[in-house]
Amino acid sequence: METVEALKKKIKCAEDLRSIVKTMKALAAVSIRQYEKAAESLAEYNRTVEMGLQIAMRNKPEEVVMAKPGPSRYLGAIIFGSDQGMCGPFNEQVVSYAIDKMKGLGINRKNRILWAVGVRAVASLEAAGEVVNEYFSVPGSAAGIAPVVREILMKIEEWRAREKLDQVILFYNKLVSVSSYRACALHLLPVDIDWVLKLEKRAWPSRVLPTFTMSWKPLVSSLIRQYFFVSLYRAFAESQASENVSRLSSMQGAERNIEDRLKELTAQFHRVRQSSIDEELFDIVGGFEVLTEKEV
Repeated sequence: METVEALKKKIKCAEDLRSIVKTMKALAAVSIRQYEKAAESLAEYNRTVEMGLQIAMRNKPEEVVMAKPGPSRYLGAIIFGSDQGMCGPFNEQVVSYAIDKMKGLGINRKNRILWAVGVRAVASLEAAGEVVNEYFSVPGSAAGIAPVVREILMKIEEWRAREKLDQVILFYNKLVSVSSYRACALHLLPVDIDWVLKLEKRAWPSRVLPTFTMSWKPLVSSLIRQYFFVSLYRAFAESQASENVSRLSSMQGAERNIEDRLKELTAQFHRVRQSSIDEELFDIVGGFEVLTEKEV
C-alpha cells in the first residue's frame, strides 16, 4: 500500500497537470477565434477579387478562348498539418485523405511533388511511405500567415518552371462546426474554367458597371495571383482553426481523465490516512491497556 506522502505527491502532480491542461484549453479556444477571424476577414477581399475577374472576363479580347486544360501529368500537392502535438488525429486524418485522393488521380508517384506544412505532417507522410520534397513551418499566429503564403507562391512558380507542374492541389482540414472538422481538397491550379465562366455570367450588384484602362492580360494575371493568395491564406487559417479545435477536444478529454484520476487518488489518500490514524489509535489503546495491567 502506498504511503500518505507518496499519494500527496501524486495528487500534487495531477493538480499541476490539470492546471497546464486548463491553460492549453484556454489558449486553444483563443486561437480558434483568431484564425476564424482571419478567414472571415478574407471574405470581402475575395469578393473584390472575384468582382474584378468578373469585369475582366466580360471585357476579354475576342482572341481569348476559354478552353479546359488537358489531363495533368505532374502534380504538386501541399498538405497542411501541424508543428505541435496533442491535437488528436488531426495530421493523420488529412494525410490519409490526401494520399487516397492522389491515388485516385492516376498520376505516377514519380511525377508527384509533395510539400508539407508542419513537421507532424511530414512525419505522417513519411510513415505512409511518401517522400516530402519541401517543408514549411506553421505560422505562430494569424499575422504570420501572409509571409509564408508569399513564400509558397514563389516556390510554386519555381517548381512550375523547373518541374513542369500543371496541377497544384491543397489538402487541409476545414471546420464544419464549432467542434468538428473534416479534410478537404482545393484545386489551386489549373484555375477552374467553369468557375471563371460562372463569374462572367453572374449578375452585377449595381446599375453601374466599372471599367479598366490597363492591358487585359496583366490585369487578369494580377487578379489570378490575388486569387491564389486568398486560397492559400484561407487554407492556412482553416487548417489552424481546425488544429486548435482538435487540440481543445483532446484537452477536454485529458481534463476529464485527470479529474477521474484525482478522485481516485483523493479517495485512496483518505483511506490510507484513515488506516494510518486507526493504527495509531490502536497503538495508543494497546499501550494504555498494557500500562493499566501493570498498575493492577
